[in-house]
Amino acid sequence: MRFGLNAGYSGARMALNMEMIHEADRLGFHSVWTAEAYGSDAVTPATWIAAQTKQIKVGTGIMQMPARTPAMTAMTATTLDQLSGGRFLLGLGVSGPQVVEGWHGVPYGKPLKRTREYIEILRAIWAREKPVEHSGEHYQIPYRGAGASGLGKPLKSILRGRQIPIYVAATGLKSVEQVAEIADGWLPIFYSPYRAEKVYGDALQAGFKKAGGGKNLQTFDIAAGPTVILGDDVAACLNFIKPILALYIGGMGARGKNFYNDLACRYGFEAAAKTIQDLYLDGKKNEATAAVPDALADEVSLVGPKERIRDRLAAWSESSVTTMICATMQVETLRVLAEAQ
Repeated sequence: MRFGLNAGYSGARMALNMEMIHEADRLGFHSVWTAEAYGSDAVTPATWIAAQTKQIKVGTGIMQMPARTPAMTAMTATTLDQLSGGRFLLGLGVSGPQVVEGWHGVPYGKPLKRTREYIEILRAIWAREKPVEHSGEHYQIPYRGAGASGLGKPLKSILRGRQIPIYVAATGLKSVEQVAEIADGWLPIFYSPYRAEKVYGDALQAGFKKAGGGKNLQTFDIAAGPTVILGDDVAACLNFIKPILALYIGGMGARGKNFYNDLACRYGFEAAAKTIQDLYLDGKKNEATAAVPDALADEVSLVGPKERIRDRLAAWSESSVTTMICATMQVETLRVLAEAQ
């Protein structure tokens, strides 16, 4: 198992912890990943990081598919890949209807179909076998729908690039199956090395079977992103994890349609998931945070003294995770992980 660093996205002001990123580069970390929600974008900081590092790969975790056309993403990815000397990894996600429709102002549509079409178009653009044409439910190339001039024609990319590795964020079982079929890697959230294989194993294998060609866990990158906190007081460390879990399990989506709440249920925390959501949607965020079980927070993170983190790394190394994209604010944590490799 190799290590990566999650650089995340901005708060009210954009900033990157370049000291942390340079140390990850020096220590031989595999990759550093940027993100976006509805503040900073993922591409600009990825470009900034690539320009100031030497060997570490730079990934987006994730770029929102509904925010960009497939062609724009293909252009951006190839440009950044070539400027960085082939170090770019393309992480994609459909985001959620609140952001897609509430921020980008476009229909959320059918996420599985959108993802499949999007990746088909990316690969066709990069292949450069012929001018690109696509007629799907979400994308038409050339566009011939309402308002079209009729002058569009199929084009082939001027830029000659490679087939850049594609990672996709997914939580639902059908989504994970499709990721295993059509992508090079999976970006799971709240991955538990103790439970995830039981929850997702069949979906991954079904996707590999559809892909054919001998695709399996050895040729596919599961890039999980736990928060890692170094500290003597385990309970205090977990208190930093719980508000994030409460937000996602309780506040993301709507009652009856929350992928993260569903995940907590699949992990066996049904009662807690219901309580967290009820409290959060009632505006009782502190109580929702307090309702997050220690066991859940501990399983999806790595916290505690150095020795505990090293010991608990064994479960991650023995799982199907091949890249651990750690989220941390402590430079020392990177050194602890590097020493454990």
